[in-house]
Amino acid sequence: MLLPLSAYFIACQPVADDTLDPLLLAAAVPAPELAVVDSVDLERYSGTWYEVASLPQPFNQGCVCTTATYGALEPGVVSVLNQCRNGTPDGDLRSFQGRAFVQPGTGNAILSVEFFFPFRGPYYIIDLDTENYQWATVGEPFRGALFLLSRTANPASSIVDAQIERARTLGFPVENLRTSIQDGCS
Repeated sequence: MLLPLSAYFIACQPVADDTLDPLLLAAAVPAPELAVVDSVDLERYSGTWYEVASLPQPFNQGCVCTTATYGALEPGVVSVLNQCRNGTPDGDLRSFQGRAFVQPGTGNAILSVEFFFPFRGPYYIIDLDTENYQWATVGEPFRGALFLLSRTANPASSIVDAQIERARTLGFPVENLRTSIQDGCS
């Protein structure tokens, strides 16, 4: 079952008796169109990325020093390790380990990420430094999740500004982006 990332993580939260289950809502709504890059070399994409900014999600509240590390497991499957520190660079380490599955026919630009079986969240690579693989922008078709990633903790503002502008043109609510703290992280 492929869900918007926000519903994917909300699904792990209890639902009050008088509210609608977000899983049912997400399953009932078809995903809107979202352009992705033409192709992604998963070997070059592998390694550690720093989160530069993101739209707030239930799973990243209080996170600083956020990173995502990817590695090829087998054809079409990528290991995922998301980590952050809770509150401060010296805070407790929080880790989420999962797998991402390439969606056939997408040039490796669309994956579905699974942290909790059987639920998978969409991972669309919507912008990428295809020459050097130094930055990437990842989102999902419902525009509820957006992640600006970089190989360095503090990339040039011109790169970040270009990522934000690209996301804006694709309909993401970039005014809600939260800058990720990377200073003082080890």
